[in-house]
Amino acid sequence: MAYKVLVVDDSSFFRRRVTDILNKDPKLDVIDVAVNGKEAVEKALLLKPDVITMDIEMPILNGIAAVKQIMAKAPTAIIMFSSLTHEGARATLEALEAGALDFLPKKFSEIAQSSDEAGSLLRQRVLDIASNKGFSKPKVTPTAPRVIPAPSFRKNSPTSGVTSFKRSSIQPVQSRKSAIRSSGKNYKLLAIGTSTGGPVALQKVLTELPSDFPLPIIMVQHMPAAFTLTFASRLNTLCKISVKEASDGDLLKPGCAYLAPGGRQMVITGTENAPKIRILDDNSPKITFKPSVDVSFGSAAKVYSGNVLAVILTGMGSDGRDGSRMLKEKGATIWAQDEASCVVYGMPQAVHVAGISTESLPIDTIAASILKELNHG
Repeated sequence: MAYKVLVVDDSSFFRRRVTDILNKDPKLDVIDVAVNGKEAVEKALLLKPDVITMDIEMPILNGIAAVKQIMAKAPTAIIMFSSLTHEGARATLEALEAGALDFLPKKFSEIAQSSDEAGSLLRQRVLDIASNKGFSKPKVTPTAPRVIPAPSFRKNSPTSGVTSFKRSSIQPVQSRKSAIRSSGKNYKLLAIGTSTGGPVALQKVLTELPSDFPLPIIMVQHMPAAFTLTFASRLNTLCKISVKEASDGDLLKPGCAYLAPGGRQMVITGTENAPKIRILDDNSPKITFKPSVDVSFGSAAKVYSGNVLAVILTGMGSDGRDGSRMLKEKGATIWAQDEASCVVYGMPQAVHVAGISTESLPIDTIAASILKELNHG
């Protein structure tokens, strides 16, 4: 049976275009369209679609408000269409926090070389979201923002492709219900990789870290170039630690988190005692993701050897598996988010199936587990 899709947009042209693209896959069936957020809420309740594609700017009720009402009344997997602008990024992040699971640029030319490629990507993203019936959106408790100039930085503060797995072919991993105990290992870096569902998951983890967090943090989130500065600035206002979009030449400092800029690669250079960030342009067709978790984790393995705690959070595909393997071969510790709390279990599942991760943790316990592992606080 095909997955039922509701297409929501105030543009008749875009509604037709998205409908035609999705209906090319026999596993997808656009059952109806809505022209504004109010109608989207009504039809979500009536038709109970598996997936909703949602525009942000619409009359009567905008996409963000519609997402909030749908998630409160009839939780449904929602993909947002966004413009690649500062305002579009801000609105999309608000929609994700409200409960949307994923987003795509509204101009397909911005995500693909051809209309066929863009159509295939849209269909695949909808299918991936639809197939995760038991999605559990992490609940993020609103945090009072720090009043600081975003995206300020406190100077004196101490892959490729989507991989699918047959669930019957892997051994289930038991998720911990509480934080782990410290292993006594010495760490010099916390590294986090994520994709679909990552913005909310990262916010959940980072807002629970104290201002005196003892390690530098590198983060790779699959996200367009127009989004990463806005996302880093948003996190910086919410977190006790400092968060910034990484810049070429940044020195890694404890208590500071560096987000890889969209469309480029973030690598660690220098030595363990004098580590530095390099931001590189990457035109290689062999590397699908820009930024790539594999690239950043691999560079961390060269500089920090095994003194890294790496965490793979929710996301589609297998980016991070090879980089995590490189880290593990050096003696690093690799954890993965558990299936139940993931929006999409692809990336954590990839490191689990490969036997790389040693812990499977619910998103609600990851920050506490990190602090216990570091014996901090």
